Amino acid sequence: MSKKATTTGPSLYEADGSITRALVVVAHPDDVDFGSAGTIATLTASGVEVSYCLVTSGDAGGDGSTSTYEERAAEREREQTLAAKEVGVTDLTFLRWPDGRVEITLELRRAIAAVIRRVKPDLVITQSPERNYERIFASHPDHLAVGEATMRAVYPDARNPHAFPELLNEGLEPHTVGVVWLAGASPTMVVDITENFDRKMAALRQHVSQVGEREGLEETIRTWTRTTAKLAGLKKGRLAEAFRVVVTK
Repeated sequence: MSKKATTTGPSLYEADGSITRALVVVAHPDDVDFGSAGTIATLTASGVEVSYCLVTSGDAGGDGSTSTYEERAAEREREQTLAAKEVGVTDLTFLRWPDGRVEITLELRRAIAAVIRRVKPDLVITQSPERNYERIFASHPDHLAVGEATMRAVYPDARNPHAFPELLNEGLEPHTVGVVWLAGASPTMVVDITENFDRKMAALRQHVSQVGEREGLEETIRTWTRTTAKLAGLKKGRLAEAFRVVVTK
């Protein structure tokens, strides 16, 4: 991975072949698409294999339906699977933790570490474990818990053969992740998603239960990504997603 300096602000991501496999770990279906789908499309377009790990299935997702938890979870898993295909992802793991009740536990760390060991990514993308007081919606308790549990799974759990030794009996050998990109944190890098913005929107629109009746969705997302690009010093008309890069190797 190379990072090209921008005029101001965060650096600009440029593929250099160092990332061949990536794992995205998020709390809910649609989290990856709101925050990172343009980046995922950019990665897969350059040949990176990307996998998703969804900690919950969104069974408490904010729609007005009278569906049961089980029915809502099944629907949201279906929507996320379709959304993933829009950006070139077909490997999805649903851990099925209860939506709205995710805590940083050893059990969750073990589950995420197991996925890391199976996928063996060079890069993990996850949510920031730090509360954002300016954008409270980015700081859902599940987001914070998943971000912190993932960081602990990256270091030290996934790489340490003495952490969760039962994983060795399951054939899951230790794996060291080289870098983590945190979405929703103070950014140090942006990804230009201009050429993949339509794919991001196609992924988002698959989440019918969540955004099917939301007016002005595309303009809202375009405004967010345009602002991110501008703050990073990209040329007018460019669109971007932002991350804090954490070197973990």
